[in-house]
Amino acid sequence: MASLESRPLGPPRSSRGSRRAERGGKVPLRTRVAFSSGAFEEAAIGAAGIATMLFYNQVLGVSAYLCGIVFFVASVVDAVTDPLVGSLSDNFRSRFGRRHPFMLASLLPLCVGFYVLYAPPDAMSETFYFGWFLAAMVLMRIGKTFFAVPHDALGAELTDDYHERTSILGLNAVVGMIGLVLLSVFVLVVLFPSTEGYENGLLNPDGYPALALAGSAFICLMLLVCVVGTRDQIPLLHDVQRQRVRLRDNLADLVSLLKARSYLSICLAWLVMVVSFGILGVVGTYAYLYGFELSTEEMSIQRFVMIPGMFAALPLAAWLTRRLDKKRTVIYASVLGATLVGLPPALKMIGFFPANDSAWMLPALFGSLFLGFLILPVSNIVFDSQLADVADEHEYRTGRRAEGMVFSIRT
Repeated sequence: MASLESRPLGPPRSSRGSRRAERGGKVPLRTRVAFSSGAFEEAAIGAAGIATMLFYNQVLGVSAYLCGIVFFVASVVDAVTDPLVGSLSDNFRSRFGRRHPFMLASLLPLCVGFYVLYAPPDAMSETFYFGWFLAAMVLMRIGKTFFAVPHDALGAELTDDYHERTSILGLNAVVGMIGLVLLSVFVLVVLFPSTEGYENGLLNPDGYPALALAGSAFICLMLLVCVVGTRDQIPLLHDVQRQRVRLRDNLADLVSLLKARSYLSICLAWLVMVVSFGILGVVGTYAYLYGFELSTEEMSIQRFVMIPGMFAALPLAAWLTRRLDKKRTVIYASVLGATLVGLPPALKMIGFFPANDSAWMLPALFGSLFLGFLILPVSNIVFDSQLADVADEHEYRTGRRAEGMVFSIRT
């Protein structure tokens, strides 16, 4: 087998800074910012997600069982489309590159899906709203896949430098987390403020049309900024020979990846993280509303206490990965951060938490979250960097670039 050094990892040198010193040099700040603007798409969907289950269940009257079916079906669709889109973008060739055509194609289904999700017709039956919820959610998730999978793969392609890659993907993660905080506060305080009729504004149906319009317009703008702002990097990215994509080849690539212990370990760890925070995202709104009896303004405090950790995450991740390795950094950050974040509801359930009318309730609740989110964002940054390393390992073993397939687990 040829060594990694002797195997060509991309097209030959070009006139553009000797292909940015053979892809090992610094990526321009403008490119980093444009690439990271794509993280606002996921942030916008996440911020709106605070209200999704509550909207269909409590406002429109769809049973929790049917809402659960919607989320399950959407997850199954993701499981099928994510690796498929990843493989398609890995093997696609055009003068616009491998990733950008898919990112641009996501604009219509993603924005339309988001809009109709939060702007259903008035006064319809539960069955109608269930079907509407299902169709809108699947459409939005397919659109999200067409953007997020190639976007994540693009981040891994911008450089081959080990630490520079961590920096690029780290900035993307930090921008996404800060965007999630700011957009969540906008949703809770601006779109759904507490009123005399609704102590918790998320139960007010009048705010959802504004959420639909503002969210879809914002996502559209950020997608265009990302696609247009990174288009000048297309000549510097890895080039591949066009291949006809067959299901058998997709399965073979996936099996090959899963045979790599490093990728399998990351997949299992990421699955645990996603399931945990998926449950937290859906149940958390109900817990804050009915368990801790918070107003929307009080709920927004939870987002503010996350901010210091987001600014600290990038330098902390760089410092830890240089002194430890990426594996131990992820393990320590995930375990410690998740323990602190999960502590308040756990103590609440066993009766060792301040009462809702206690002056200590809010400090105890958000103090624990503050400490947890000082550490937890490091995991997201290092996970992305590990996936980029796996893509290099896969190329070394097989001779094929497969960032799209590798990063498909992220969405």
